[in-house]
Amino acid sequence: MPSARVKFRPPGNHLGGPFRISAEHPDDEFRILSAYPHDDGLLVIMEARTSDPTVVDDLFDDAPRTPSHEVLHADERTVLVQFSLPFVPPPYRAIFSSGNLPQFPHALEDGWMVCELTTSQERLSRFRDELEATGFTFEVDWVRQSVDPTDLLTDRQRRFVTAAIERGYYDTPRQCSLTDLADDLGVSKSTASVVLHRAEETIVKEFFAESDA
Repeated sequence: MPSARVKFRPPGNHLGGPFRISAEHPDDEFRILSAYPHDDGLLVIMEARTSDPTVVDDLFDDAPRTPSHEVLHADERTVLVQFSLPFVPPPYRAIFSSGNLPQFPHALEDGWMVCELTTSQERLSRFRDELEATGFTFEVDWVRQSVDPTDLLTDRQRRFVTAAIERGYYDTPRQCSLTDLADDLGVSKSTASVVLHRAEETIVKEFFAESDA
């Protein structure tokens, strides 16, 4: 299943909320650590790493639709704040309605929100279409096919490889022989060799296919 890094920003030049402060303070770091939808809107936890922690107060000064917030932590460089929105903003509506799950943190960089998604090409396209329909600008930085080689193994191959690792078959020097491993698995030496070889072939080929991508 592919992983994608995408970024988006609201329409026009009048940015609001975290988009605005990230644009006004491009040298600082802002991240959405969590965003949880509920019956009354969206509960958000945001982290700001900045030389001037008071910039976070500015986020709420002119935000009548943000009725409440709480500073969870503050020091000279970092502010952690939780706030509740009485609505679900377009990016999160688009993520949820397109069948995707948000993966945190979401970075805010110079007026853009940047996030990564592990999703299908179809759901990624649906997310883009739904977000652009609201006027947001949407860009894809990259898309990568990311496959865990062990997901390509059969249950039997995975069991044999796991046993080989646990017994030290792949250690240098080896902690057990192929004969010992076969005995533990209750199979012949030739069967253990064939199963391990096929599993190793799958893992090695997938590793170098990913390296060349």
